[in-house]
Amino acid sequence: MRLRQLILAAPLVALVSPCFADSSTAIPVNSAPARQNSLVDMLALISGHCKTLKVAGRPFACKTVAFAHDAKGRVNFAVAVDDPSDENHVVSFSGENGKRADDNSYELPIDRMLLNSKNRPRVDGLPVPAEQTSIGVCRQTGNFAARKVNDVTCSATDNEGRTYELLFVSDGKPVSVRRIRQSSPSIQDPFK
Repeated sequence: MRLRQLILAAPLVALVSPCFADSSTAIPVNSAPARQNSLVDMLALISGHCKTLKVAGRPFACKTVAFAHDAKGRVNFAVAVDDPSDENHVVSFSGENGKRADDNSYELPIDRMLLNSKNRPRVDGLPVPAEQTSIGVCRQTGNFAARKVNDVTCSATDNEGRTYELLFVSDGKPVSVRRIRQSSPSIQDPFK
């Protein structure tokens, strides 16, 4: 069972966590490593490009964005940072109690940022992200059921006053959605 959990968590951890600055300098983080959450029950990979990605106010390029939902209802919009000097450079906008205004929009209040880099401590060989208490919001337009997401925008400020921004635009290819296990819905959906 432990091996299965690690196999499921490995791709998510690779996409869902970072500590940043320039390519070689880490941002100081004053929080403990992120708590171990329940296993991911749904993972969606969105292809496209970042029009804007700022981590602690510094601009970066990105490789991809993933939406990860865990069995307890926590959601992460994980951004794989395009950093040639650090293949583990990932930033995640994380929150709970997401809401749909209609079939093609989703809003997630952000309460923490998960920051990962090659310099983070490892557990079972995988980097453990630092967790920064934050306030912000992510908005997604599109629909996973239709396998079409248009864009994802996120904005957050952590408890140290650092800002994080994302504007990710889809390239129009179908979203790759994987339901890993069945869980109770956590989205407040007025249409059901």
